[in-house]
Amino acid sequence: MKVYISADMEGTVGVVDWVQVIPPWLDGTGPAEYERARLRMTREVSAAVRGALSAGADEVIVNDSHDGMKNILIDELPRGCRLISGHQKDLSMMQGIDDPDISVVFFTGYHGKAGSTKGVLAHTYIGAVSDVLVDGVSVGEYGLNAAVAGDFGIPVTLVTGDDVAVEQVRSLLGQDVVGVQVKTGLAVSTADSVHPELAYEMIEAAARDAVGMADRIQPYRVNNARVEVTFNHQTLADLACLAPDIERTGERSVAFIAENGVALMMTWRSMLNRVLSKFAI
Repeated sequence: MKVYISADMEGTVGVVDWVQVIPPWLDGTGPAEYERARLRMTREVSAAVRGALSAGADEVIVNDSHDGMKNILIDELPRGCRLISGHQKDLSMMQGIDDPDISVVFFTGYHGKAGSTKGVLAHTYIGAVSDVLVDGVSVGEYGLNAAVAGDFGIPVTLVTGDDVAVEQVRSLLGQDVVGVQVKTGLAVSTADSVHPELAYEMIEAAARDAVGMADRIQPYRVNNARVEVTFNHQTLADLACLAPDIERTGERSVAFIAENGVALMMTWRSMLNRVLSKFAI
C-alpha cells in the first residue's frame, strides 16, 4: 500500500507573503526568505511521510507541486519515500497518481481558492484566475487535483494548511477528511501560525490517522462536467480561447466540458499555457 502526497508551499506554517514562496531566478538570486520557507515545507512533508510509514504504508510518493516544482530538499526527506520534481508534468500537481498501489492522497501546504476572504496567499494555479466552477461549484486547486485522483478511485484523506484551506477541502470532499490547521488567516498576507515544531507533530499524528481513512471517504469524481473559468482581464479570456474546445461565455469568462478528471487537467493545462504566453501568434 502506497500513500501519495501533493505538496504545495503557500499553506506551509509561517508563510504569509509571496517573497517567501518565490524560487530563485535564473541567475541564482531571489527573495531572501525562500530558503527558510522551503525548509519548513520539506519538514512538513517529512512529517507526513513519517506518519504514513508508521501507519503501515509500504512507500510514500511525494510530488513537489509548488512553483517550478523543485522546492523540496530531497536530502531532508525520510527513507521510504520517492520524490517527483520538475515542472514538465502531464498531470501537474498530481503527477504519479496513476500508480495502481496508491490507496490515499494527502495534500500538504495547501491554500484556499482564488478570492477567498482571509485565505493566506489564496489563488487557483495562477493569480490571473478569479474563479473556477465545476458543475456550478466554486473550487480551488484542491478540487481540480482531487478530480484527477478520483479518476483512479483514490480519495483525499488529509489536508494541511490554513483554516480556510482546511474548511474548503472538507466542504467539498467530506468532513471525514483529516485536517491540520497550521495557521489562521487574518488577511491575504497575514496569519497567526503555530510553532513549526508543533505543526510537524500535528501533521505526523494526522497522517497516521489519515492512512486508514480510504473506506470512509469517497473519491471526488467528475463526469462530463462543465468547467467555467473567470479571469481578471478580458485579454486572458481571449488567449484562453486559443486552446482547443474552449467556449467564450462572457467578457472575462470561458468554459469547457471535461469528460473526467484527467481530461479536465489536460484541458486546464493547455488553456493556462495559452494564458501565460507572452505573445499570441
